[in-house]
Amino acid sequence: MAALSSSFSTVSKLLNPSSPSKTPKFLNFLYAQSHQIPHFKNPTFTLKPPSLSIIFSTKPSKPFKPHFNSTPIRSLFTGIVEEMGEIKHLGYDKDNSFTMKIQAKTILEDIHLGDSISVNGTCLTVTDFDTQLAEFSIGLAPETLRKTSLGELEKGSLVNLERALSPSTRMGGHFVQGHVDGTGVIVSRETEGDSLWVKVKTGKELLKYIVPKGFIAVDGTSLTVVDVFDDEECFNFMLVAYTQQKVVIPLKNVGQKVNLELDILGKYVERLLSSGFVDSIKSSRP
Repeated sequence: MAALSSSFSTVSKLLNPSSPSKTPKFLNFLYAQSHQIPHFKNPTFTLKPPSLSIIFSTKPSKPFKPHFNSTPIRSLFTGIVEEMGEIKHLGYDKDNSFTMKIQAKTILEDIHLGDSISVNGTCLTVTDFDTQLAEFSIGLAPETLRKTSLGELEKGSLVNLERALSPSTRMGGHFVQGHVDGTGVIVSRETEGDSLWVKVKTGKELLKYIVPKGFIAVDGTSLTVVDVFDDEECFNFMLVAYTQQKVVIPLKNVGQKVNLELDILGKYVERLLSSGFVDSIKSSRP
């Protein structure tokens, strides 16, 4: 009982500030802290929504800008010829510039200076146009004349025309860039029913990218390869009756040239294989 009485006495001294006994230091500290905390009566808080300008006007300090080593594709075509135009002028103009003037109708519906037009599969830039005369002009660079068959055309020749793709255009053929890889020579023409078989001879450097049932653009026309004859360095394709009426290929004779653009997928695959891409993947496997 004496011990219990002593304990109550000790607690009473600690809790009574008027007690003559000395207050422990830790209680002095707690007492001082309690008097420093402000007391609020019925506190209220108002939350304001953040300003919309903070959300929508915030810009990253360094916007992401992808970098590509390859030349960007500025225009794209489908290989579905829109119309055949007639050459009204072809040759050197003033300032030693080789110019082609073409009469057309559909192409001029929404033409602008600087537009890209596929002419027999070659992507060319509109340098001038006259809607009253239904004509537009394009310039031909020396490399274009060397790489394509356009230099062999003459006044009155018909050419395949197609405008560059727009966001609303239906993708009816295949991806055609208008970058002619080279030319081929028509070596035979044979009819079967109302269809026309055409065989074209080209070099080995182009033939290796041509596969049966694969895409190819011939004078800008998206076509399907039927067979490849490696021993003859040739390939063939067939034109149905409707296509024969809409493109210039049936108008050409044996021995005449056609522009060829190969399916770009094959060239990308070859590039990846030659760069060691596959070997790097194999070596990275555990």
